[in-house]
Amino acid sequence: MQTQQDMLGTQNIKSLLKQLAIPAITAQVVNVLYNVVDRVYIGHIPETGALALTGVGVCMPIIMLISAFAALVSMGGAPRASVMMGRGEKEEAARIMGNCFIMLLIVAVLLTIFFRQYAEPLLLVFGASENTIGFAMDYMRIYTLGTIFVQLALGMNAFITAQGFAKTSMLTVMIGAACNIVLDPIFIFGLHMGVKGAALATILSQAVSAVWVILFLRGEKTTLKLEPRYFGLRLSTVWPCLLLGLSPFIMQATESAISVCFNSSLYRYGGDTAVGAMSILTSIMQFSMLPLMGLAQGAQPITGYNFGAGNAARVKETFWLLLRYSLLYSLTLWAICMIFPRLIPSMFTNDAQLLSYTAWALRYYFAMAGIFGIQIACQQTFIAIGNAKTSLFLAVFRKVLLLIPLIYILPMLLEQKDRAVFCAEPVADFIAVVTTAAMFAYQFRHAMQRLEQKQDSITNPI
Repeated sequence: MQTQQDMLGTQNIKSLLKQLAIPAITAQVVNVLYNVVDRVYIGHIPETGALALTGVGVCMPIIMLISAFAALVSMGGAPRASVMMGRGEKEEAARIMGNCFIMLLIVAVLLTIFFRQYAEPLLLVFGASENTIGFAMDYMRIYTLGTIFVQLALGMNAFITAQGFAKTSMLTVMIGAACNIVLDPIFIFGLHMGVKGAALATILSQAVSAVWVILFLRGEKTTLKLEPRYFGLRLSTVWPCLLLGLSPFIMQATESAISVCFNSSLYRYGGDTAVGAMSILTSIMQFSMLPLMGLAQGAQPITGYNFGAGNAARVKETFWLLLRYSLLYSLTLWAICMIFPRLIPSMFTNDAQLLSYTAWALRYYFAMAGIFGIQIACQQTFIAIGNAKTSLFLAVFRKVLLLIPLIYILPMLLEQKDRAVFCAEPVADFIAVVTTAAMFAYQFRHAMQRLEQKQDSITNPI
């Protein structure tokens, strides 16, 4: 009987990508519902909805940072586990997963202590005002208590995906999101807990997801089993995972820094309304772009396994399919945002002033979203084949070297200051996509040539 790993190396690429990507995309969309559903409900709290939504939006840098640390461990560890399975080194793949599990626990404890101590001063720096700090702290006091559940649910689920069990990975987040959708209105409105109820619903839902993941990885169906004998930390095992995970970590952690920069700059030029609009745009960006990440996650086990197995043809075919699907999606998203700018923001608020402001800001913010599929496909393929240095550079280049400076430079050059801040995103996107495509065209071609030469030397020894 053909195993899951045999399928990664032999099954038709197109059908295999659909089989793995559709559940991964579903999982990504459902996963972001944790925050989006919270904001939809919070935005409709009678009388205080607009301010409460802004307050929770200010919490996003901390929420993103917590998720980024899960990516640091898992998004480096999971691709390495795929490569090791492709090489037939199942024992090492299991050790990678066990070491990453312990690292996630350590990270969760450290983050909980830190954010419990410094949440309030950080939120004030992140753009909270005297009108919104109370809502922000109500949310964060409870949310930070669930850090361990977030780390395990997000981090260990990547190892389920890496083994090719995409449907199981999808169920992980669907179970948690379903709990969140049910609990949110009960806690927020039924028990009159407001933003505290939203935070409590989220961490309870993440706890359910975390338990589901651990039970599966300890069960009989998994290829790699989570066993205590693999928990002993080894630097030689952990370090390559963290190095490879630096790129997705920086991608997510810098989203936190960018959120801070956007909020502080927009508060200066547009007040609480501008910050509230940014909170909605961030939610839309998360919801709309994470399907691209889900598509890339579906391709990752195929790319990683076949790269480890030395099959360059299947690696290249997987990339071109990923690129086509990613670009088709990003172009569709761009068209929707340009033609119907009020459609999605209206889900988050019924405040006329905030909705009107967000509608025009959306067109500025998503102006270059159509070509972003190129960025995701190229950068995630670099990660899947273990090219940590280039992936890390591209993450730093777009976020740190381009976007953050532009947030402050463009308002000095343009008359309409708040609009200039929103323009920073499309300008940075355009430059980053062009740079990424050029680097990928050169480096990927050479990587495949080396892989083909290595495979020829094995199959046709002199």
